Amino acid sequence: MLAMLFIGSVVLFVICYKVYGTYMANIYGLSDKNKTPAETLCDGMDYCPAHPAVLLGHHFASIAGAGPIVGPITAASMFGWLPAYLWCLIGSAFLGGPHDMGSLAASIRHEGKSIGEVVDKWIGKKGKVLFLCFTILALILVVAVFLQLAANTFAADPAVAFSGILYIGLAMVFGLAIYKYRLPLWAMTVVMVPIVIGACWYGNYSPWVATVFTKPMEFWRWFLAIYILLASVLPVWLLLQPRDYLASYFLYFAVIVGTVGMLFGRGESFNIVLPAFKGFAAGAKGDQYLWPMLFVIVACGAISGFHSLVGSGTTSKQLRSEKDTMLVGYSSMLLEGVVAVIAIGTIMISGTIAAGGPVMTYAEGFGKFAGLLGIDQKIGVSLGALAINSFIITSLDTATRLTRYQIQELSNMKVDKYTATIIAVVAALALLLVKTHGADGQLIPAWAAIWPIFGASNQLVAALALLSIGVWIAKSLKKSNSFVMIPMWFMLATTVVALLLMIKEQMSSVAPNYILVVSSVILLVLAILMVKEALRALKDPGLEA
Repeated sequence: MLAMLFIGSVVLFVICYKVYGTYMANIYGLSDKNKTPAETLCDGMDYCPAHPAVLLGHHFASIAGAGPIVGPITAASMFGWLPAYLWCLIGSAFLGGPHDMGSLAASIRHEGKSIGEVVDKWIGKKGKVLFLCFTILALILVVAVFLQLAANTFAADPAVAFSGILYIGLAMVFGLAIYKYRLPLWAMTVVMVPIVIGACWYGNYSPWVATVFTKPMEFWRWFLAIYILLASVLPVWLLLQPRDYLASYFLYFAVIVGTVGMLFGRGESFNIVLPAFKGFAAGAKGDQYLWPMLFVIVACGAISGFHSLVGSGTTSKQLRSEKDTMLVGYSSMLLEGVVAVIAIGTIMISGTIAAGGPVMTYAEGFGKFAGLLGIDQKIGVSLGALAINSFIITSLDTATRLTRYQIQELSNMKVDKYTATIIAVVAALALLLVKTHGADGQLIPAWAAIWPIFGASNQLVAALALLSIGVWIAKSLKKSNSFVMIPMWFMLATTVVALLLMIKEQMSSVAPNYILVVSSVILLVLAILMVKEALRALKDPGLEA
């Protein structure tokens, strides 16, 4: 069964890449004859042409994170593996793929600027302000949560802290070697990747690592806060590009191991014990409905608004050829869909979420898969956990840089990159350090109070990004935009209903979370106002190319 499901997903994705990807490329008129912003605006800081393999690694590592693992496993445990599996397939190919590729294409046609600038040109300045306010709020929450997750993982496992810090140093050496000393990419890859893998093994068995890198969570939180402050303003070629490229090999390795497990897993330990379908309602109260909650819980692995911010934020500034848009934008989403399918496979054979949550569920399944390659299961579990944790760091520094970009664009570039970065990091730290009362009366960090809306807000960003792309296609390219507008209306309806249900649940609670309610209302108002502006723009003949 696992083999059939995996082969079916890969076959679908390959066909979609060739057929649907080419269709979208033709819609956008992608051509090597058109110079990209990375070439025309190259500044060695944010705009820097990258080799397609390097850029694919950056983009894939940045959008993946733990998302295609946590969301699908959680949803499968609630509703059964079949709904989660089908959503990952359909979502990746026909919603997430067009969303990611469209965001990248729109950005390179607008000087590598964010979707907010696309909104500015084709919907209007009011729409731009609404969109940027929405996405900045969402990104600050992402930075806060990923900062806390990274600090927790560093504190829990010195090997993870050692490997994470080593990544930073190796990435800078890699960047200098490639861009300053012009050493061949393949040669540096052959040298660096084994060092990274060896370091991960060393970190698990070294007493020195256990002694030196055993620090409290608070230490790592401030260490990482300083790191992202620097990472946001350093040239992309020095840290962001090479770090994500090296980190991507962990993900490629995870995909290979997962492929082996899905195709060749046999015996009692690989029996499917999770039901295919558990019902249309889940949760202790039975109030978590298949629609809309499945489509909110599973974000990365199907469609995620964060991807549009990465594509139009960092990736578009590094694309050296328009034709690479399909490879980087569409195939990355399809690869993420493969990761999601593998993640679903791990809970299918476990039957339930492990004590350590979805991440540990995946790690334990990964250990079983790795055993088929002759890797000790304990080491396999450790490698699986390390792979996930490395991508948490990748998403963290990417999100910080994106927040900096968006703050600068909101100010019409009147705020410099240093000030914008400080604002982003300080706001994220405030969500971590400021306390509020939870439902049980206990003090909790502010981020924990509003975290439940992240899934809905992330998917709402995706809907608004699709809306912006659709307006651009209709007004500028004069082409049919149905392939992005149909997914847009579905995601808009899904997220609006999810937020309304969340508000209803909180207001009927004995101890309502008013911070969550107010945040949800703000997101709904911003979204409705932007949709109104977009529909007005579509009818306005004055906004033409």
